[in-house]
This record gives sequence, structure tokens and C-alpha cells, in this order.
Amino acid sequence: MAILIDKNTSVLVQGITGRSGGLQTRTLIEYGTRVVAGVTPGKGGMVVHNVPVFNFVDEACLNYKVNAVISFVPPMVAKDAAFEVIDNGIPLLVLTMEGVPQKDVVEILSYASGHNTRVIGPGAAGIIAPGKCKLGAHPARMFKEGHVGVVSKSGALSYEMGKRLTEAGIGQSTVVALGGGPIWGTNQKEIVELFQKDPETSVILLLGEIGGATEIKAAEYIADHVTKPVVSLIVGRHAPSGKSLGHAGAIIVGNKGTAASKMEVLVEAGVHVAQNPREVIETISELLR
Repeated sequence: MAILIDKNTSVLVQGITGRSGGLQTRTLIEYGTRVVAGVTPGKGGMVVHNVPVFNFVDEACLNYKVNAVISFVPPMVAKDAAFEVIDNGIPLLVLTMEGVPQKDVVEILSYASGHNTRVIGPGAAGIIAPGKCKLGAHPARMFKEGHVGVVSKSGALSYEMGKRLTEAGIGQSTVVALGGGPIWGTNQKEIVELFQKDPETSVILLLGEIGGATEIKAAEYIADHVTKPVVSLIVGRHAPSGKSLGHAGAIIVGNKGTAASKMEVLVEAGVHVAQNPREVIETISELLR
């Protein structure tokens, strides 16, 4: 098993005829992901990488069973595109685009929560279940099938740690990169909860960064509910107060959202907190023995 996606996931690509959508669709198909349809308004009837294109999501759903969508549409039309997915009862939506107006993000998440659609993103690198399915930008060569569940805000950090795990001979059950905020859908606590329930996941790797409180909420959940070993790495320990580093959500104000404050809470929750990537690999290697 894996979480969120598996070899039977049927995927629709929104914005499939665009440069990014077309390129990413090809990489998904090459990995073995079942891409059954694409949607670009006004481009219905086209075929991209042998995938039929429709004008609207409901047209695609009349012809194919779809249980996941990855969206590459421009940020200003992301809300309308997301509402189409939600209205069709599709349970998983990955929003890759950055720059979606915060008002639109709030409306997307509110509407999704009332219609049982899980949103990953916006600004998400996506998900990879190594050896099964890829629903995002993760470079396939950096990952291998195994038993470590990885959750990160940062796509780049998830790539880096996936590569290091793979080079050490340690495989992953699923790797999820959620996006960097300041507002986004599914959070780390929710992914940790899924990993706790997943029989294929033996160790959970929580990758965090400065800013916000999502790692602290995850730590609180871990303390009360998680029986599997959890390893964590929090990056940005030397970031100056008030400066955003990369992600919109990666900013600290005073003592709020500092790496130190998050690490302290994680340690109290029983998490193995590493100081650097090398220590992450060493700790996970010991836990899997």
C-alpha cells in the first residue's frame, strides 16, 4: 500500500495542453501513472501524449473514471478549475501553481472541505509512491520503493532527502510535498495520520522549516496518537527574524515559528530530531534494523 495514490489511481490533468502541463504529463506517463484524460477549455478533441483532451471536467468524467486531478492552470483561473473538480466528486486535487490569490485559496479549501475533496497545495510539488504512481514533479530517479513515509512542505527538500535515502539503500512508501503556504490545504499532521495507518510505512520522516505552527500541530498529534518512530529535520535554524526564506510561509517573527521552538516540541513528543541530513539517514538506518 501507499497513501493517497497507488498503481490503480486514474488521473486527469488540468491544463494538459500548456507547456508545463504537457511536459509533466509525459513524465507521469513514463513513470507508469494512469493518466486517462486532460482538460483545457477550448482544446477539446485534441490528443496530448495519447491522452484525450476535453473542454470541461464533467465531460471527461462521463467518459473515464477519475479519482485524482493534478492542475497546471494559471493561478488566476485556479479557483474555477478547482471548483470543477470538486463539483465532480473527485477525491484528490493537487494544485501545483503558485501565486493563487489568498481569497481564492480560502474559497477553494472551504468548498473542498464541504465536498470531501482533499487538496494538496497550492504551490505543491505533489506526491510520489515509488514504483506505483507519481502525481507531481518529483524526479523519479531519486526515489525507490520501501517503507519510509516522507512529508515536507518543500518540494526541493523532499527531493534531496529522497535522493539521500535512496543512495543509502532506504526506500520510501510515499513522499508528499505539500507546498509552502502561507495558506494551503492538507497539512503535515494529516499526512502523519495517514502514515500511521498505512501498513507499508514503518518510519515517518517529517521535514519542516521555519514559519507557522504546522510542525507543532503535527508534534502534538504524534505525542498522543503515533506509535511508529518519527524522525524530523527542521531547516532554517540560522534564519534571521522577519525574513522570508523561499516559501511565503517560511518567515519567523520574534520567537514564533523558529526552528528551535519546533524542535523542542518535537523532542517532547518523542520524535528523533536530527541536526542535519546525514543524521537523518543514520537514525532511520538504525530504526529499520
